[in-house]
Amino acid sequence: MNSLLELKGLTKSFGGFNAVSDINLTIQEGRCVALLGPNGAGKTTTIRMIAGLLKPSAGQMVFHGESKGSDPRERIGYLPQAPSFYPWMTGFEYVVYAGRLCGLTAAASRAKAKELLERVGLSGAAARRTGSYSGGMKQRLGLAQALIHQPRLLLMDEPVSALDPIGRREVLELLGELKRETTVLFSTHVLHDAEELCDDVIIIRSGQIALQGAIEQIRNDHRKPTIELQVEPDEHSRRWLTSYMEQIRSESSGDVHAAAHEHEIQLKTGIVRFTVSDVEAARQALLEELLREQVKVRRLEIGYTSLEDLFIQVVTA
Repeated sequence: MNSLLELKGLTKSFGGFNAVSDINLTIQEGRCVALLGPNGAGKTTTIRMIAGLLKPSAGQMVFHGESKGSDPRERIGYLPQAPSFYPWMTGFEYVVYAGRLCGLTAAASRAKAKELLERVGLSGAAARRTGSYSGGMKQRLGLAQALIHQPRLLLMDEPVSALDPIGRREVLELLGELKRETTVLFSTHVLHDAEELCDDVIIIRSGQIALQGAIEQIRNDHRKPTIELQVEPDEHSRRWLTSYMEQIRSESSGDVHAAAHEHEIQLKTGIVRFTVSDVEAARQALLEELLREQVKVRRLEIGYTSLEDLFIQVVTA
């Protein structure tokens, strides 16, 4: 697998504040990569530096496979979090305009615009002015303009964060197709999107990389077995659950321990989730306790910690 982009010590300071500090990473060609982090972690700043919209304070970016003296921005497609358009232009006119800015001929721009608008589901609205477009339509139009010049790298900043559920699903399905054709890097704080779409994840915290790697490898290295229990909302079952959780949390060793932040929130709904070191021993002990205390169980489920669990652990460490 060939490297497409390397960031070496990439840093961006605003006054005395380091928004991004000493980022080192490699993006492989043909991969879909999620840049994860809480608000203010430096995701947008990093993407804007890669896109050439912000000049790094230090460090360098190396694009492989580009001819000497070429501008790598010519092969980058960029979709900002809130794309804006000339409201008097039609969707078709805007994509043609983007193609011309990227150096395509008028004929090539028109042909490609027609193709892309159909692909992103906007062929029926191509003659409408962009000022009448919904949020989901604008995101899809933004994707069309980002793809007009067939970029080697597609950058997207929170591409679905402002969309309703239907618009979000439409854009995610389109991204699922695009990642098979070009290298994709997008920022998000929605962990489910990353798990659904990406090959690799990069988690940043306070402008620095906290964890990075192939998503399957990260899952295998960090996931832990879990038990999720939901009891009936009767007084006896809820009282037992409160007592049982306090008992588990007070034990310094054993096969079961509770995640405190989840315990406090989920206990109110009669649901609690444990991470365990020995799932069989923990299940057996829990079943014996439930039977002995005659607790009414609604659901008992065995699973594994998710990327979201790991994300919370990493960014709050």
